[in-house]
Amino acid sequence: MHIHPKITPIYQTSVFKFEDLNELELYFGEPGSRYLYSRNGNPNSDELADAVNLLEGGAGAVATGSGMAAIFAAIMTYCASGDHVLCAADIYGGSSALLNQELSRLGVGVTYVPFEVLAEDLTPYLEPRTRLLLCETISNPLLRVVDLRGAAQACHTHGLKLVVDNTFATPVLTRPFDYEADLVLHSVTKYISGHSDVTAGVVVARAAEDAARLKQIGVLFGLTLSPMESWLAVRGLKTLRLRVEAHCRNAEAIAKFLKQQPTVQAVHYPGLPDHPQHLLAANQGRALFGGMLSFQLEDEAEVVNQFMRAVKRFPFAPSLAGVDSSLSYPLGTSHRSLTQQQQLELGIRVGLVRLSVGIEPINELLADLEQAFAK
Repeated sequence: MHIHPKITPIYQTSVFKFEDLNELELYFGEPGSRYLYSRNGNPNSDELADAVNLLEGGAGAVATGSGMAAIFAAIMTYCASGDHVLCAADIYGGSSALLNQELSRLGVGVTYVPFEVLAEDLTPYLEPRTRLLLCETISNPLLRVVDLRGAAQACHTHGLKLVVDNTFATPVLTRPFDYEADLVLHSVTKYISGHSDVTAGVVVARAAEDAARLKQIGVLFGLTLSPMESWLAVRGLKTLRLRVEAHCRNAEAIAKFLKQQPTVQAVHYPGLPDHPQHLLAANQGRALFGGMLSFQLEDEAEVVNQFMRAVKRFPFAPSLAGVDSSLSYPLGTSHRSLTQQQQLELGIRVGLVRLSVGIEPINELLADLEQAFAK
C-alpha cells in the first residue's frame, strides 16, 4: 500500500534503520540521501529549515532548539577563540548576555556599536580579528530600523560578515539577503510558528559553504530541533503571511490610538510618519511595519502596574508574536541583564511598555486599551 500524506507525518524517532552496510556507506557517500540519527537530521526539522530557507532566499538553513541556539550557531559560523564581533547596541538582551557572559569565556570579544553608525564607518570599532556585525532588522524594544544595505556595505568594506536577526520583521516584511546580508536568523518561537506553543530557532545562509558550516555546528553542538516542535512550527508557518498582515494592521491602528493618549509620552512604531526611520521602514518592509510597538508611560513602577492590571486583552507575558496579544516590560525581562547605564543609554526606562499586537478583532483591542487608560 502506498501512502501519500498531504501533510508530513511526525517522525518521532531518534534513529533510522539500515538494511545493510551498503546502505550505511550510501549515507556517508551521498549526504542528504537518507537519515541516520535525529540529531544529525530528521524529516521534520529539515522541512522547517527548508521552508524558511525558501522564504528568505538562502542557500541552506538549520533548525535549532531555540532562538538563542540560532544566535549561538550564527556567531560560531564565523568565530573562533581570539576573534572579535561587533554588535548593535540596540539588541535583544539575550544576545548581549550570550556575548558578555558566555562567548567571552570562549575567547570571543565584543564591542557594541551605536545605532546611529551601524550603516556608516565601522573603523573606530574594529580590531584585527573582528569577524562580523550582529544586528536586528527592527530592534527590540525601541523599534529602530537598521539600514541593511548600508550596514552590509559598511561590513563588507572591512571584510566582515553581516548577521541579521530578522525575528521582528519576518521575511514577509524584509529579506535581508536582498540587501547583501550573509546570515539571517529567527527565533521561530515568535512569528514563524506564531502560536506561543513552540520554542525553536533557525539560521539561514546566503552562501553554500556557510550553510555547510551551520549544519556541522548544529550536529556537533547538539542544537537540533525535535520532530514534534519542528512539525508544529511548520504548521504555524503555513499562515505566516496572513498572520503578519493582520498583526501589522492592528499594530498600526493601536499606535495611532496611543499617540492620542495624554498619559503616553512617546510611541515607538515604524509605521508612524514621525518615526525617525519611517521611510526606510516603508521601503525595506514593503509598506508593512510589523506587529510590535512600545510606548512610554510616566517613569513610575506603580503607573506601569496600574496599566498592566487594567488591560484584559494584553496579559503580561514576556515573549511576543503570538496570535493572541500580550505586553512585556523590557526593563524587568528582556533587558534585565544590562547595566543601569546601558539601559539609560538605550532609552529603556521604568515607564517603557512593549506590546505584541495579536490578530484579534481590532475593535476589541482598542476598546480594552480605552477602558484601561480611562482608569
